[in-house]
Amino acid sequence: MSGAEITTDIPARIDRLPWSKFHLLVVVALGVTWILDGLEVTIVGSIGPILKDKATLGLTDQDIGSIAACYVGGAVCGALVFGWLTDRFGRRLIFNLTLGIYMVGVLLTAFAWNFWSFAGFNIITGLGIGGEYAAINSAIDELIPARLRGRIDLIVNGSYWAGAAVGAAGSLLLLSGRFVGIDLGWRLGFGIGAVLSGFILYLRRYVPESPRWQITHGREAEAKQNTDEIERKVGKPLPPAKNTLKVRPRKVFGFGLIIGAMLGKNRGRSFLALTLMVAQAFLFNAVFFTYGLVLTKFYHVQEARAGVYILPLAAGNFLGPLLLGHLFDTVGRKKMIAGTYGLSGVMLVGVSVLFGMGVLTAWTQTFCWMAIFFVASAAASSAYLTASEIFPLETRAMAIALFYALGTLLGGVTAPLLFGHLIGSGSQWAVAGGYAGAAALMIAAAVCEVALGVEAAGKSLEDVARPLSSSG
Repeated sequence: MSGAEITTDIPARIDRLPWSKFHLLVVVALGVTWILDGLEVTIVGSIGPILKDKATLGLTDQDIGSIAACYVGGAVCGALVFGWLTDRFGRRLIFNLTLGIYMVGVLLTAFAWNFWSFAGFNIITGLGIGGEYAAINSAIDELIPARLRGRIDLIVNGSYWAGAAVGAAGSLLLLSGRFVGIDLGWRLGFGIGAVLSGFILYLRRYVPESPRWQITHGREAEAKQNTDEIERKVGKPLPPAKNTLKVRPRKVFGFGLIIGAMLGKNRGRSFLALTLMVAQAFLFNAVFFTYGLVLTKFYHVQEARAGVYILPLAAGNFLGPLLLGHLFDTVGRKKMIAGTYGLSGVMLVGVSVLFGMGVLTAWTQTFCWMAIFFVASAAASSAYLTASEIFPLETRAMAIALFYALGTLLGGVTAPLLFGHLIGSGSQWAVAGGYAGAAALMIAAAVCEVALGVEAAGKSLEDVARPLSSSG
């Protein structure tokens, strides 16, 4: 049941804050999830050829594609389960729990002994990562001031590629065979991920619960206390908050109410979020889960040197959101989202033709991907930004989870499986056809953004989407 109506200025107080060490703590402690995901995916992509060696696990191309699908499938399930729990029990409890699950999964993966154990442990790892997405994206959006939300979201989501760069660089050392044996080297890569996640789990003890979540769930006193503490940490004179919000808090918002909000009044926004998610998930999972196989099969790159090509590619992907992120707050969401999706799709069409013709080398192929993903990585990050800010606060984590899950299931799971078979066929034109399909999805997403996009730049979350508990 709803509680008595209250009037609060907490959202306005959070949005008026200047950038501070507190916000940097939030970004580092929560945003590291994307670094861990990038590390995991890139290590799997880089070690794919190594795992085919009889001295390791003796896997096939199809096995490697299936393992990638298991990881992504686990992430889908984790997003759905923990997304609902995040809206029900709060951001802080769940983003600690899911990081713990990830830590256990990646540590177990280091001790995998065959295809089934590797796949099973990757499912556990994926469960943790999928749950993290919903919890951390909702928490970050609710704690970062409105005028900075776009660029911070893009940089945080783009930090995936910092993890990918670390994974690629690490693979060069661990898989070369010069320092440790190749069967030990790939295992150490996963062990490093477990150590890093343990450190971040400790750091998260200093990140508070979202006051926005607390105020809508009947915890007004705690919300005020947390907001007071955040303002104290900022340590600067602050102007008075200008706006107030009237809400009727509820301890529980039923699943039916949440789904009804997304498929009823907000169904156009739901279609937009799904389209953006599917397009970017298909493109990125198609390329990065299988690029090591493409390099070895079509360009005859030595298995242990795949990371040499993935490292600059990952660096270019990180620079995209880093350098373009501020434009999503200044130029605006609609123009930038449509522009980045459309441009990356058009560029991909050209690269697909060049790849099919066989005129590219390993390095020119990598440089082409760098140019495409400089733009496409900003587009992909904006998909998560869109899903996290265009729905009411009470449904935010579930919305992120649902559209991440659907987008990943439709785009992310199918892409590694499809490209595993396309690469296995040995036909460059078959693989090029897959790339062209990814380009078509990106261009379609750009058109959808033009038609259905929501301009949220610089606006309070409560102005972009009124809370379900709002009474005025």
